[in-house]
Amino acid sequence: METINSQKLLGAIEISAEIFEKIKKEAKNIADFKKRLEEYLSQKVSDIIDVLFAGAITLGASDIHIEPQEEQARLRVRLDGVLQDVLFFDLKIYHNLVSRIKLLSKVKLNVTDKPQDGRFSILINELPIEIRTSSLPSEYGESIVMRILNPKSLIGLEELGLRKDLYEIFKKEIQKPNGMIIVTGPTGSGKTTTLYAFLKKIQNPEIKIITIEDPIEYHLQGISQTQVAPEKGYDFSEGLRSIVRQDPDVILVGEIRDLETAKIALQAALTGHLVLSTLHTNDAAGTIPRLVDLGADTASIAPALNMAVAQRLVRKVCPKCSALSKPTAEEFKEIEKGLINLPKSIEVPKIDKDLKISKIKAGGCEHCNFTGYKGRKGLFEVFLIDNEVERFILTNPPISAVRDLVIKKGMITMYQAGLIDIILGETTLEEVKKIVGEE
Repeated sequence: METINSQKLLGAIEISAEIFEKIKKEAKNIADFKKRLEEYLSQKVSDIIDVLFAGAITLGASDIHIEPQEEQARLRVRLDGVLQDVLFFDLKIYHNLVSRIKLLSKVKLNVTDKPQDGRFSILINELPIEIRTSSLPSEYGESIVMRILNPKSLIGLEELGLRKDLYEIFKKEIQKPNGMIIVTGPTGSGKTTTLYAFLKKIQNPEIKIITIEDPIEYHLQGISQTQVAPEKGYDFSEGLRSIVRQDPDVILVGEIRDLETAKIALQAALTGHLVLSTLHTNDAAGTIPRLVDLGADTASIAPALNMAVAQRLVRKVCPKCSALSKPTAEEFKEIEKGLINLPKSIEVPKIDKDLKISKIKAGGCEHCNFTGYKGRKGLFEVFLIDNEVERFILTNPPISAVRDLVIKKGMITMYQAGLIDIILGETTLEEVKKIVGEE
């Protein structure tokens, strides 16, 4: 992992190695984190901030929420996609914390009636971690959310936990010299992680990769990254126009939000560039109607699009306290029915009377913060554009018709991907239903 000298990172705060190691050793779960924080609440605000970030990063939190209430403030962290209470504290401490966070984030201290966004960096053992802050006026003061962008959460294609068939598809598609790959899903579903994994896999000195992002979440060595600045007239479409003139081989567009960006991205994909981007749709089949909704022409979409991917993140069962047991008759029936038409090429354990699936322990254990789950993994559904699908796109079909066709051609749905992970003992039926729903 690349480190950086603290002098080079202006505006960064450095958490001492001593405090970080102490918290790392003593805050193994939320309960421990709460105790450590309570010990520091009477200290100066900079010490509270140090412990707050050291604890959140040690636990692997993605976000920190500070929410004022009528008589006290509430601190929560998001772990594995789920918000968990840490502690409630005095409003005087809350006001000091908010002032300090706003100062670090370079936003206006005297503005409390409008939303503000900022960012700053923290250094832990010379590793820079970006913190993206958002303040929002609420009934009792400003609600603060801090997104932790830890470079350690950037993983390669091999670490995405892909099925063998998916890994081979991804590896082949990202090596193509042109065309578009779109990853879809809601906010927080891991789209950026997947796209960056693609970039890490294909990056080499012989190709030029340029990104346009809002904002740049993680810094990748050897890649030219640019950030939109709408206030200066530099948005996705304007940035993309400039990027195409820079002779890139691969372009990453953070998100396709409007017709202008869609048109330029599709044109770039048709003129010798590999274009990676994201869209907000519910499933892979929704990619095509969504582009049409934005105003893109099916005659451009059909030949430009190579692959559409949809993804969600499900929590994995805790390896320390979960146990394998036989599914109930109802669970067995649901799994059997969901996987009955699985293509023969997909290798899965046999679904018979000996089948065992993971069950979480009620109340969990210290290792999983008493939730029964530890860590997350992606569920993917993927379809490729072949001649038949390309011709079908030209008819401007509805989502349901696209979905029916690609399933008929062998696409594994996210729900089926979840069922496969269930029989592999990695997650639970409850978790899959909660994240993906039922089919």
